Amino acid sequence: MRFSELEGARVGVWGAGREIASFADKLARRLPRARIVAAAFDSPPSAAEREALRAPDALIVDAERAPSAIAECDVLVRSPGVPARRPELTALRAAGVPVTTATALWLEERGGRGVLGVTGTKGKSTTAALACHIARAAGRDVRLAGNIGVPALELLDTEPELVVLELSSYQIADLAQGSEVALVTNLYREHTDWHGSEQAYREDKLRLLELRGVRVAVLNARDDALRTLAPRAPVSLFGTPAGWDVENGAIAFAGSPIIDVEQLPLRGEHNAINLCGALAALQALGVEPPALGPALDGFAPLPHRLAPVLDGSASWVDDSISTTPESSVAALASFPGRELVLIAGGQDRGQDHAPLVRALAAGGAALIGVPSTGPRLVAEALAAGVEPARAREAPDLAAAVELAAGLVPAGGVVLLSPAAPSYDGYRDFEERGERFCELAHRAAARRG
Repeated sequence: MRFSELEGARVGVWGAGREIASFADKLARRLPRARIVAAAFDSPPSAAEREALRAPDALIVDAERAPSAIAECDVLVRSPGVPARRPELTALRAAGVPVTTATALWLEERGGRGVLGVTGTKGKSTTAALACHIARAAGRDVRLAGNIGVPALELLDTEPELVVLELSSYQIADLAQGSEVALVTNLYREHTDWHGSEQAYREDKLRLLELRGVRVAVLNARDDALRTLAPRAPVSLFGTPAGWDVENGAIAFAGSPIIDVEQLPLRGEHNAINLCGALAALQALGVEPPALGPALDGFAPLPHRLAPVLDGSASWVDDSISTTPESSVAALASFPGRELVLIAGGQDRGQDHAPLVRALAAGGAALIGVPSTGPRLVAEALAAGVEPARAREAPDLAAAVELAAGLVPAGGVVLLSPAAPSYDGYRDFEERGERFCELAHRAAARRG
């Protein structure tokens, strides 16, 4: 179903957020005979959320009343945060009500042409931002959309030559039309509460490779879950000597060094691999990258992704985006030769801490665990042989920052890389990162 096919439709929406707000705006401005007649919310909507619907006469219902109210609609547009597999949506589909998203409507409208879809458990935002930045440096008319950049439907007003579309598993779960090139950065255990199981999460992520219209699948050869995949589309691998890879401290293509990793605007080998993915995907899309040094000028790390907070006698670094043990391991490896104090812990989604515990025991970083997963992580670190003085618990982030300020030596690094989501104590990882930055500045000021 294309967005333009909604003209004259009775539309239901479920959820709020910027995608739904963008959809409602475009519906009101571009399709005058279509209207939102019902809106479902899992919690009472704010006045701003109601206003964003551009439909003052819409019936507002809760989840219990939603199936009967939306059954009279021609289509339901869900917010990405509303699980595609929830029973109410399954029942609506069975009753003949199509369920879609704003992103899906836009992809169908465009037919996926000139679109690079980027997903993965970690690194997708940075990879998408790099691809867009380099394509622009190559002189192409390109826009960044999806989870970062603008909501996809905003592109109806501009129709750029190329689009880099960052996609979460939430958005992929019920897509039919794919992007011309599909890139998967990596695949770890994540979001099992939303998807229902680790297997369902993996299937939703990998659906991106099998969608209609995908011409090339770009995969990370360093990821065991991706290296051996055989999707219908031809595969281009990165992270392998035959393609774009990190070799001997440089970004290389087919074994030929192109630029030293130390010259990159991003810290860590994992980010160098993200750059390799962006380059491989651009080539698959027909964009030959310009000289990388000048092409990367002006690129800045995205917020809360190994972002420097302050430098004094010690460095403080915000990696609040880290919601898996694997991403925290990559963060630890980004500071070779420096003494580290890691602050970790957050919402418990049954994370397997084994990779992180091994890295802590081998690398000697001190650990401060915060709720909810912090106590379990500390216990596992102690069992792995980390000294008790270097594996401590703190009741909250403020106490953890104070402990870290006392533990970190001159020239060392205090790293917030939680290895867990933030929703047990914060609105999102951004709020958690901002709180850490505030506390770090206070701690540094008190110590002169």
